[in-house]
Amino acid sequence: MRILDVPEAKRTILKRVAASDVTLAASVQTRLNEVMGCEISADEAVKRIISDVRRDGDAALRRYCEAFDEAPHPAFEIPRQEIDRALTAIPAQLRDALEFAAGRVGAYHEEQRRRLVNSYSHDGLGVTVRPIETVGFYVPGTWRVYPSSVLHTLIPAGVAGVPNLIMVSPADGTGRVPDVKLAAAAIAGASRVFMASGAQAIAALAYGTASIPRVDKVCGPGNIFVTLAKRAVYGDVGIDSMYGPTETVVVADDEADPVLCAVDLIAQAEHDEIATPILICTSRAMAEKVAGEVARRLADLPTRPVVSAAFENRGGAVVASSIEEAIELASDFAPEHLCLLARDARRLAPLIKNAGGIFISDNSPEAIGDYTAGPSHVMPTGGAARFASPLTVLDFLKLTTIVDLNDRDVLDVGPPGAVIARAEGLYGHARAIEERLPK
Repeated sequence: MRILDVPEAKRTILKRVAASDVTLAASVQTRLNEVMGCEISADEAVKRIISDVRRDGDAALRRYCEAFDEAPHPAFEIPRQEIDRALTAIPAQLRDALEFAAGRVGAYHEEQRRRLVNSYSHDGLGVTVRPIETVGFYVPGTWRVYPSSVLHTLIPAGVAGVPNLIMVSPADGTGRVPDVKLAAAAIAGASRVFMASGAQAIAALAYGTASIPRVDKVCGPGNIFVTLAKRAVYGDVGIDSMYGPTETVVVADDEADPVLCAVDLIAQAEHDEIATPILICTSRAMAEKVAGEVARRLADLPTRPVVSAAFENRGGAVVASSIEEAIELASDFAPEHLCLLARDARRLAPLIKNAGGIFISDNSPEAIGDYTAGPSHVMPTGGAARFASPLTVLDFLKLTTIVDLNDRDVLDVGPPGAVIARAEGLYGHARAIEERLPK
């Protein structure tokens, strides 16, 4: 693991790269060119895929799914009996764990809704809160399966009261959605489940096909093609956010346990070769200790190739002059996950300005957050934590303002409104107000 001073880190691993500037791996670009029949950028390909699915529906959806997944798609919807069968097919211990996680996620979001949002009315003005009618969830994973993502996206929506939860998942290497993912869909309360992948699946959710219903909002993480597709359909349909590769910053002082720092970094690095595992600590001695622990634990790690690539591509250690500077650097980076391993972690936590999730002290590893802590693990990436939030029940609710004035109210607020309307040259607005006033 490379060790950098602050200026070098700002030029390299702490420098943000726009999602649109990401270069596809050579093998991915080659495959994309083969499927699309020409040299083409990811953005151009996504736009063409969306246009084709919007025009040709299931035919285009099937063509692109079969081409990219290299698996047949004779039918998109997975029958309910297949979903129910999967729930009994997985090992009992795994089912118990999924149900335990679902209970924690559900309870957290029940409390979140109770505390954060309610309808109200006061002096003729108010807000009514309603769930979105139909939400589509893209749940990624081909060679790696993410049943946790099913729980962490669908359950908050169910708590919010969304009646139609439409889940879409790509096929795995055998040409089917794995049982564990279908079992999670059953536990999370999915209304319907479909097998489709990539930008074509997002297009199908956004515009509807004969097989897949049009939704009101599309949620969930995915690869660069899913992210670009969500950006392209936004406005025709709502989206939660645009997610990039996972990222974790561990902020540690000299009293932190280097073993815990190392295992937290490794845990996130194994998601993806372009994941971002960064340590920001207060001395070179601590950075070297953590680097040594990372190297030792990689020796027998089954996911070593992926973890090693992540550290080489986007990872490293940064040596700050103080714990306060370390927190400031982390806040400026605005990571998806910020793990604070320091002597006064709870006192220092309020200094953090930007992070998708803050994991305080030794007993709160981000890995537990991925599964059983309770908050959704779907969090802003790419620096979006400067302005965005993790997935919450608020993502599945819409607020409608209510205006219900009485005779006295309209006499109070009407005349100034008419004055402003005439100043704007909107005389119809002014007259619509004045018709309510005494002649």
